[in-house]
Amino acid sequence: MDLYGGIEAGGTKFVCTVGSGPQDIRATIKYPTTQPQETIQAAVEFFQSQQQIHGPLAAIGVAAFGPLDPHRDSPTYGYITSTPKPGWKNVDLVGALQKALPVPIGFDTDVNGAALGEMRWGAAQGLDTFIYLTIGTGIGGGAVVDGRALHGLLHPEMGHIRLPHDWQADPFPGGCPYHGDCLEGMANGPAIEKRWGQRAETMQVDHPAWELEAGYLSYGLASLVCAFSPQRIIMGGGVMQQAHLFPMVRQKTQALLNGYVQAPQVLEDIDQYIVPPGLGSQSGMLGAIVLAEQAAGRQG
Repeated sequence: MDLYGGIEAGGTKFVCTVGSGPQDIRATIKYPTTQPQETIQAAVEFFQSQQQIHGPLAAIGVAAFGPLDPHRDSPTYGYITSTPKPGWKNVDLVGALQKALPVPIGFDTDVNGAALGEMRWGAAQGLDTFIYLTIGTGIGGGAVVDGRALHGLLHPEMGHIRLPHDWQADPFPGGCPYHGDCLEGMANGPAIEKRWGQRAETMQVDHPAWELEAGYLSYGLASLVCAFSPQRIIMGGGVMQQAHLFPMVRQKTQALLNGYVQAPQVLEDIDQYIVPPGLGSQSGMLGAIVLAEQAAGRQG
């Protein structure tokens, strides 16, 4: 059995793993995302040490925060590009890894990676067109269309779609450094904390924050349903750990669509249409293993 390395490269933390799937994880480490050289070197040292224990890796997959360049024919392929994260703008992540670890390296966004993990082992098994969203420190979306992760011009940026903003009901200007009151700027974890003065996980179920949050998320979901026609929407990330959000988001998304999308999944079975990840917090880490498999030519 081939052995793979996976990196879920988040803006807050890196998760590195060695294995071949959910039932075969040999080792995992998590550590804060600091400056690029230090952060990347920690991953390199982890994989070098694990190869001494478990043998050579067939490939490594990297599911990374962005924006990034996923196109192999581009001069900046493998780079983190216009990220607002200090110190990480225009960092050649794949190049730095490749110099120290001469194996095939797969590279995509963290959310595309998570989507691939969910398709292989999680809540999107048997589907070919769906969306994975993460609602946490940022908001990002990965789309799988006809069984393949969508890239296009660069890659989807679902967290930066624009929303109706009722300034009287919600005077918060939004926290996105590029767009202010886009979906991410209004509904990510830091926006909740800035608006209400406390972190999402400390809020009671009946706090008015949740009605507002569900409203913004449902605007985003209704737009994505119309744009992509996904067979399912999977919602992960720290904010969605508040399980009471799901029923609110489902109901509001249904109301916004207002019967226009005539599919039973939306009209009658919304509880199975907008769902949490089947892999829990491991979607991105396991998705990185799928990217490694693809880089090694073992999987489509």
